Parts: sequence; C-alpha cells; structure tokens
Amino acid sequence: MSKKIRKKSSKTADPKPARPTTDGRAKPTRKASPSSKPAARKKPEVRPAASPPAPHASELAEGSRAPPFTLPRDGGARVSLADFVGGKLVIFFYPRANTPGCTREAMDFTRLSKEFAACGTTVLGVSADPVKTQESFRTKHKLAIPLMSDETHAMLEAYGAWGEKSMYGKAFLGIIRTTVLVTADGRIARIWRRVKVDGHAEEVLAAARGL
Repeated sequence: MSKKIRKKSSKTADPKPARPTTDGRAKPTRKASPSSKPAARKKPEVRPAASPPAPHASELAEGSRAPPFTLPRDGGARVSLADFVGGKLVIFFYPRANTPGCTREAMDFTRLSKEFAACGTTVLGVSADPVKTQESFRTKHKLAIPLMSDETHAMLEAYGAWGEKSMYGKAFLGIIRTTVLVTADGRIARIWRRVKVDGHAEEVLAAARGL
C-alpha cells in the first residue's frame, strides 16, 4: 500500500473579510490613520458692538433758529429767509404739485391768504418740483402764494421735511408733509409734522394770530 505524499502548500494569510452591509454588498474596511486627531473647535467670532446711530442733522426743534435758505420760485425770482425779517412766516412743504392732497392744501392757504396777511404773516409753499411745474400749478389753481422749488432737497432736509416714507409696504425717501411757523425774529415757533390736510390751514392761522 503506497503512502500518499501530501504536498505542503504555501498559504498566505487572507485579509480580514469585509463586513456585509444591509443591502448585501461588502462594506470596505477603513484603516484608522495614526495621525488623525479630533478637529479643533473654532472659537466664536467676537464682533464689536454697533455704535448707536448719530442724530439726524435735520431734526429741527421749536425755539431754534430757522435755517437760512435761498430758492427759486414761480415767476423766476429768488426767495431768501432774510426777505422776511421782521414779519412772521409760514412755510408748508408738500410732496408734489397737482396731486389731490397738495392741491387742497395749497388752495386752503390761498383761501386764507388775506387773513394771514392781516396778522402780519407771509405764506410760502415748497416742494421738489421744477420751477416750470410750480408755475403751472399756481396758474391752474389760481394760487395766491409763492411756490418755491427745492430740487436739491437742501432746504427740505434742513427743515426735516425730507425722510423715509412708506407706500403699499415699500419704504422710500421723499417729502414728508410738514409746516413750520417762523417768528418775526427768525425762530421756529411751531412745527407740524406728517400733516393731515383737512383743517390744517385754519390751525396754522390760529397759531400765527397767537404770536
């Protein structure tokens, strides 16, 4: 009986079998990197506190000096604050010529122009409309008050009549309907902000008579 000679086979170590995943496919094994370290946590960014907004230069107060101005008016002449020294002055700022509210306001001041004159008060209207538009506005409605044009918004800003408004949920910059009463010595006696047109001219006349 012949002896069977067994051949020694050189066996290499099999790699560690991959673990099956839930879908039946083999999941590859990952070797941990000896140099891997936990990621360092970022320090929270420290931002400097915001500084409070500076007060707006155009916040005019009652009792302060009326800001000087020189503007063109309908008809081509120029008007300055210095022209009215010694007499009371009403300046009403309106958003736009020939719009319903502005037309009613200008007509109300025109209707009471003789009463204002009787108590030594001049009335001026101001908007950002060009001079030609102011002339058309005055002629169309037979207005008896001078209308000044401030296309650069310099006077509007100085008297606090230019600022943020909103319409249909949208904010924008524009003319805020405002009226200012100036005394004979050039000081601000009264300021009406965000004016409601109805009855406003009568209220201003009563204040002018009381000075």
